[in-house]
Amino acid sequence: MSLMLLVLIAIVQGLTEFLPVSSSAHLILAPLAFGVEPQSVLIDVMAHLGSLLAVMVYFRKEIAQVIVGVLAWFTGKMTPGGRLALLVVIATPPVMIVAAILYFTGWMDLVRSPAVIAAATLVFALPLWLADRYGPRVKTVETLTYKDAAVIGLAQAVAMIPGSSRSGLMMTAARMLGAERSAAARFAMLTSIPVIAAFGLQSGIDLARGEDPGASLTDGLIAVGLSFAASLVAIHLLLKLVDRFGFLPFVIYRIALALAILAVIVFVV
Repeated sequence: MSLMLLVLIAIVQGLTEFLPVSSSAHLILAPLAFGVEPQSVLIDVMAHLGSLLAVMVYFRKEIAQVIVGVLAWFTGKMTPGGRLALLVVIATPPVMIVAAILYFTGWMDLVRSPAVIAAATLVFALPLWLADRYGPRVKTVETLTYKDAAVIGLAQAVAMIPGSSRSGLMMTAARMLGAERSAAARFAMLTSIPVIAAFGLQSGIDLARGEDPGASLTDGLIAVGLSFAASLVAIHLLLKLVDRFGFLPFVIYRIALALAILAVIVFVV
């Protein structure tokens, strides 16, 4: 793998994992745009590891509260951290089930075409704008209900379609349910931790089964570092931008990206 492609993949993963623009779509499109083979499994794993480390570092206080809260479960107490852990647990199974079905049936590759990416990027941009424009802003992460978490989890499951954006769909659902902008973004990012970990584990198992990594350990370490740094920047910018401008900048970007992909399909391919 060339150094340029390695840097591109790591930074793209880091910047788009938590933004409502679909990281999977960008990771699929980036190699196609440069006319090269898709990134190796090793680079994919290491880039996601960088994002996972970044969100855990950024939200280290919340994670510490979650750990303490989970331990408190065994004493019969429900702390704020324990309640947050339960919200994340409720929101996670739907996407895991859908991902498992797509993975074991081999249907995952059927939804990875540029046409599907363009359609999902465009179609799911409008609900994000509508939810942000007209949704009430009364709930924080602490006041989300268990029912809210279940609905947000169902929205997350739809994100197995590349281009739909896991974080974007979760933020859309959270805003529709009355979550504040920053609360919607924070909950989506906190819920990403078990999802990224699970998907990384699945890729790691594929790698351990003997799939050619196509990259060296040094390449992997570079991918971790770059993805980690880019993810920290993306998380910080997201929380700042949504408080000031809402989700409109991301909606505009998604529409522009979808139209650009469709133009390439129609006039170039």
